[in-house]
Amino acid sequence: MGKRSGLLFAILLIAGVVQVKLPIAAAQFSSGSDTFDCPSGVISSVDGSCVSEDQAPTQGLGQLGAGSNGSSGNGGYGTAVGAASGLSGQYPGLQSSGMNSRVQSIIDQGGLSSGQSQLAALEESRLLAIRAPSAPTDFQLLVRASLGNLLPVYGDSLFRQVPSTFAPLREVNVTPDYVLGPGDQLVIRIWGQVNFNAQLTVDRSGSVYLPQVGEIHVAGLPYAQVKQHIHDAVAHIYKSFDLNVEMGQLRSIQVFVVGQARRPGTYTLSSLSTLVTALFATGGPSVQGSLRDIELRRNGQTVSHFDLYDLLIFGDMSKDAQLLPGDVIYIPPVGPQVAISGDVHIPAIYELKGTTTVEEALRFAGGLSATASVLRASLERLDTQKTRTVLDISLQGPGLATPVQQADILRVLPISPQFQNIVTLRGNVAETGRFSWHPGMKLSDIIPDSQSLITRDYWERRNQLGVPGPEFKPEYANNPDYYNRDLNGYQTGAAQYDANGVPIYNGQSAPNVSQGQQANGSRTNGANSVQNNNQNPTPASGQNNDPNCIPDASSISQQNQYGQTPGSSTQGTNSQNGQPCTSPGSRSLADETQASSGNLPRPALTVALPVPEIDWSYAVIERMNPQTLTTSLVPFNPGKLVLDHDSAQNLALEPGDVVTIFSQADIKVPQAQRTKFVRLEGEFKGAGIYSVLPGETLRQLVERAGGLTPDAYLFGSNFTRESTRILQQLRLNDYLQNLELEIDRSTIAAAASVGNVDPSATAASRSLVARFRTIRATGRVVLNMPQEASEIADLPDIQLEDGDRFVVPSKPSTVNVVGAVYDQNSFLFKNSREVRSYLRLAGGPTKSADGGDSFVIRADGSVVSRHSRSGVFGNTFATMRLNAGDTVVIPEKVPRPSGLRNFISYTQIFSQLALGAAAIAILQ
Repeated sequence: MGKRSGLLFAILLIAGVVQVKLPIAAAQFSSGSDTFDCPSGVISSVDGSCVSEDQAPTQGLGQLGAGSNGSSGNGGYGTAVGAASGLSGQYPGLQSSGMNSRVQSIIDQGGLSSGQSQLAALEESRLLAIRAPSAPTDFQLLVRASLGNLLPVYGDSLFRQVPSTFAPLREVNVTPDYVLGPGDQLVIRIWGQVNFNAQLTVDRSGSVYLPQVGEIHVAGLPYAQVKQHIHDAVAHIYKSFDLNVEMGQLRSIQVFVVGQARRPGTYTLSSLSTLVTALFATGGPSVQGSLRDIELRRNGQTVSHFDLYDLLIFGDMSKDAQLLPGDVIYIPPVGPQVAISGDVHIPAIYELKGTTTVEEALRFAGGLSATASVLRASLERLDTQKTRTVLDISLQGPGLATPVQQADILRVLPISPQFQNIVTLRGNVAETGRFSWHPGMKLSDIIPDSQSLITRDYWERRNQLGVPGPEFKPEYANNPDYYNRDLNGYQTGAAQYDANGVPIYNGQSAPNVSQGQQANGSRTNGANSVQNNNQNPTPASGQNNDPNCIPDASSISQQNQYGQTPGSSTQGTNSQNGQPCTSPGSRSLADETQASSGNLPRPALTVALPVPEIDWSYAVIERMNPQTLTTSLVPFNPGKLVLDHDSAQNLALEPGDVVTIFSQADIKVPQAQRTKFVRLEGEFKGAGIYSVLPGETLRQLVERAGGLTPDAYLFGSNFTRESTRILQQLRLNDYLQNLELEIDRSTIAAAASVGNVDPSATAASRSLVARFRTIRATGRVVLNMPQEASEIADLPDIQLEDGDRFVVPSKPSTVNVVGAVYDQNSFLFKNSREVRSYLRLAGGPTKSADGGDSFVIRADGSVVSRHSRSGVFGNTFATMRLNAGDTVVIPEKVPRPSGLRNFISYTQIFSQLALGAAAIAILQ
C-alpha cells in the first residue's frame, strides 16, 4: 500500500511540473500576432502562463475592439516603459528590456495579482524615465539668456505626463475597414436549417474552421466583407439559414518606435491602434525630436507623414493612419525652431515647417492676449554671420507677413498702461476715479459742490446708527432692573441674586455695588473683619475687575456704533465713559464715583466724528510736464472753491492731472480749524457732549454748559486728554523696554561674575515686566486746583482738544487704605484725621509692609510720598491730613537676597581664584 501511494504521488508531481512548463514554453515560442495560443492574448512574464479574461486588466492599449456583443478585446498589448501616473491601470504590466536609447523589447505582464511587487517597481521606473524633466536645449538656453526666463518646448509636457484621455478604450466597435489577420477572434452564430454558435480564432494560415463546411480563408478581408464571405461558404452546404458574424478578441501587433523618441523600442499594441494612439502610448517625441514630420514606414516605404501640430493646435486627425504588424514609427530630429514670448496665450518654443510667417507663428501660440500691443513687437534674429540683430515689426498689416526663421525670438510687447486724456480725483471725496478730460475743463467740473466731498464711508457709518438693537430701547436703557432679558430687552424670568445676595443684571453681577458697599455689608453681618474684608482676588495678568470695562476691541472686533474716535487704541474701553481700562489701582476718584452710580448694563451712547473731516484750507494738483517729465504741485483752497465759489481757485485742468483732497487726518491742521467734541460728566448743570467753539477754553465751556452743581468736588475732578494718553503710553513703553534691557544686562553680568544665574529670579523679573505691559495709560492731566476749589473761576483756563473728557464727582465721604495693612478698606472721612489715624483704623501695617515707601494718592491724581515729607523737623507723613477721596497705599517689602546666599556666592568665587592661582604656580 505504501509503494502504491508513493507511485501515485510521483505521477501527480510529474504531471504538475509538465502542466507548469508547457505554458512557459508556449509563451516563449509565441511572438507578435501569435496570440491564438493564449485565448486572452495576455502572457504573463512572471511565470509565462496565459492569463484568463477575468484575470486580464480591463483597461489599456491593445484591449480595444469589442464587437457588438460587448465581448472584451485581446489583451496582448504593450506600451512604452514610462507613462504618466495613472497609466499603471491603463497600460498595466509593461516591461522593458533596457533603459537607454537602444531598441527595447516590451513584454506584457498582464497585471497579475501575484506580481504586484514587480508591477510597482516597473511603474516606478516608468515614472522616473518619463516624468524627469528634459535637459534644456541650446536654443532654450539662448532664449533664457535673452528673455531672462526658460521657455518650454511646445508639446514636451504633454508627452511627459500622458493624460488618460489619450488612452484607447477597450469597449469600442471595430471599424468596417478593419482588416482581419491571424489571431483575431470571430464570434459566428448560425440558425435555421443548421444551428451553430462558436468563437473561432483565425489561425496562422488566415483561416477559420467550421464543422461540415471546412476551412474559410478570411485573412486580409475587411471586416465589412467577412459576414458575406462566410455566408457564401456556408451556403454551399446548407440552405435556409441566417448568419451573424461579430469580432471577439482582437490580435496584437508589433511595431517599432525609433528615432528621436522619448522611449524608443518595440511595442506590442492592439490591432486597432493608430499612429496617434501609439505616439501617446509610447511617450512620443523627445525634446530633440520633431512633432511636425513623424513618418510611418511599412515594408521599406513611407506611407504617411503626420504633423502633430495639426492635432494639438487645430484638432485635425485626418492624416492619422492605421497600424499594421511590423510598422515602423520614425521620429526625425527637430526642425527649425522659433521662440514666442510676451503677451501671447501660450508662450513656448515652436517648431517650423516650411515657410512660416509671423501671423502663422502667433496662431501656434494661441494668438495675442488682450493686453498685447499691435504697434510694435521685437524680433531677435541670428544672421548668416551668426551675429544677433533686432527687428521692430508691426503686428498688423504687412508686419504679420514677415517670415520667421531658425532661432528667431519673437517678443510681443504689452500695451502702455498710460491713460490718454484723463484727470484723476482721489482722497476725501465721494467718488474717487478717473474723469474724461476735455478742453476748458476746470476743478468745478469734478468737484461741483460740497456733497461731492462726503465720502462713502461717512454715509455707511451714519447708516449704522439706525440699525435696531436693544441699546436703542429707552424703556430698557433708562429703567434697568434685576430681571433676565432677551436680546430685544424683554423680560424672560424672575429677578435673580448671587450667593452673596447681590442682584444679577441680565445674567451678570450688578455693576453698581462698589467695594465699600460690599465691605460695609460684610461688617453689618458681623463677620470677622480679617476673614471678610473687601479684598478682591488678585486678577490675572492683563485682566481687569472693573465691571464697566468691556473686553479688548481686538478680541471681540467690536466697534463703537459712531465709529472709532480719533487716536483711540485697541485697548478695552469703559462702557460708561468710553475711557481705556486701566489697572484696578489706577482709577481716579471720578471714575470710581461714576462706576458706583452707573446702572446701564450696556455700552453708553456717545457722539464722535464718524470719519475725519475735510481739510478746507489745502488741496493739491499733481501735474507732470510732458517736455521735462518733472512733477510740480499746484495748491488750491477747496473751501474757497466749493463754499465761496471763488473763481481764482477754479483752476484749469490738464490731461494727466491728479487732484488730491486731504482730510484732517492726513495733514494736521491748526487746533482752531478742527472740530472738537468734549465730554462734561458728573456734577454739571448741563452734563453732556459739547462741540467746542474756536478758541474756547475749559472755563468758558463749563460756563456755557450752565456751571457746576452745589455738590461738585473740583479737587477730585478728572481731566483726560487723548493726545496726552498716547504720549504717556509711549513713555511707559520706552521705560519697560529699558527695564527689559537692564534685566538682560544684569543676567549676563551675574553669569559672568558668579558663573550661574537663578532662573527663578530672572523669570520673576520678566513676569513683572509682562504684568507692567498690561497697564494702559489713562491720559489724565493733573489740574493742580486748590483743595477748597468750588467755583468756575478756580478752573484752569486751558485750551481744549477733540476727545477731552472732564468728570467732576460729588464730594465723597470716605478715605481708602490699601496695601500691606490688616484691613484694606474705605473709612469715613473726617477733617481732623491724619494718615496715622486711618492706618490705625485699618489695623496698622503688616509685618511685610514697607512703611518707608508709603505714599498717598490725592483725589486730584497727585501723589505725596513719605520721602517727600522729610524736612528739618523730621518726617511729617504720619501727621499729614487727608482730603475726601484720598487713598493711602502701604506697599509690600521687596524680597532681597539673603546674606548667607551672598556669602556662598563669594566663597565660590574665592575658591575658584585660589584654584587658578595654584594651577599657575604649578605650571611655573
